[in-house]
Amino acid sequence: MLSLFRWLSRCPLWFLHGLGTVLGWTTYWSSPSYRRRFHANANQAGVAPRDARPAIAQAGKLVAELPFLWLRPPTEPVRPQLAWHGLELIVAALRRGRGVLLLTPHMGSFEVTAQACAQSLATEFGPITVLYRPARKALLRALMDSSRARPGVATAPATLAGVRQMIRALRRGEMVGLLPDQVPPEGMGVWVPFFGRPAYTMTLAARLVQQTGAQPLLIWGERLPRGAGYVVRVSELGEALPAHDPGQAESAAVINRAMERVIRQCPQQYLWGYNRYKTPRAPDPTA
Repeated sequence: MLSLFRWLSRCPLWFLHGLGTVLGWTTYWSSPSYRRRFHANANQAGVAPRDARPAIAQAGKLVAELPFLWLRPPTEPVRPQLAWHGLELIVAALRRGRGVLLLTPHMGSFEVTAQACAQSLATEFGPITVLYRPARKALLRALMDSSRARPGVATAPATLAGVRQMIRALRRGEMVGLLPDQVPPEGMGVWVPFFGRPAYTMTLAARLVQQTGAQPLLIWGERLPRGAGYVVRVSELGEALPAHDPGQAESAAVINRAMERVIRQCPQQYLWGYNRYKTPRAPDPTA
């Protein structure tokens, strides 16, 4: 598997995205449960089938581009093209001495956003710390750990120690990135609407903002056609988080509405097959 990843990492992005298109459609047609969830989630959001259909290929591209993003030489910048839209929002917050919490939905290339921040901002403002859930398989876990430990990128596991690491980074005025629409373990979220249906939503993002005074911003990496590269898009939350919200339900609802607005901008690149409305798993007693 590692040899295959290394070979694929040397392939051009247009080839990997073409391969990903085949992978995405193969998965779609081979899994009835995936198809049902894909269409149910898109329908719940009010997205027309013609707008959701391109996301089938995009889901495959997400997987196929991983060798390119993970196994490039650590000092090699993202190519062939990496453009920004809204970079000034991050820079302004960092220059005010505030930490920045970058929130990314399950859309586009969320791997490329962290690398883009490291490439464009880490030299002046310090690294970006990214929350991740370690893989269960040892080989994949070792690959993920080594590939994500790139210059300007620090990783924080989804554990109590990882949360403390993120708090320290934000208090130093650095960047932290996480996916707030990822279903957290039981006891670490609240049930609030997401596209009009209750979804178990993490409270971590709001707690990080409240404890550190960090600036929350939205960020996602749009894939350009034919492997031309990426555009990293940054925007404001659109609503202020409540100043007093002990249960975090109001704050989680604000963040969900922000996620909805971003997804509606480009439903063609959202992971509609992601099981967003699942029942949360029991917490890991070893974490």
